[in-house]
Amino acid sequence: MNDLIEALTIFQKYMNSPHPTGCVHDEMIVYCKQRVSPEDRKRLKELSFTWKKDYDGWASSRFGSA
Repeated sequence: MNDLIEALTIFQKYMNSPHPTGCVHDEMIVYCKQRVSPEDRKRLKELSFTWKKDYDGWASSRFGSA
């Protein structure tokens, strides 16, 4: 749970949306389109989030379930 909260806290720096997340094919998607700093990209990867062009957002199969 702490890893998910940390990832969402990072995303919060870059977006403020009333509908920031979704689940597709057992992946949690965070629809953060803004540029994320290299340091935050590295940490998000460590927290299991990667950029998915197909979803136009950051995805994690660790936290997603459809």
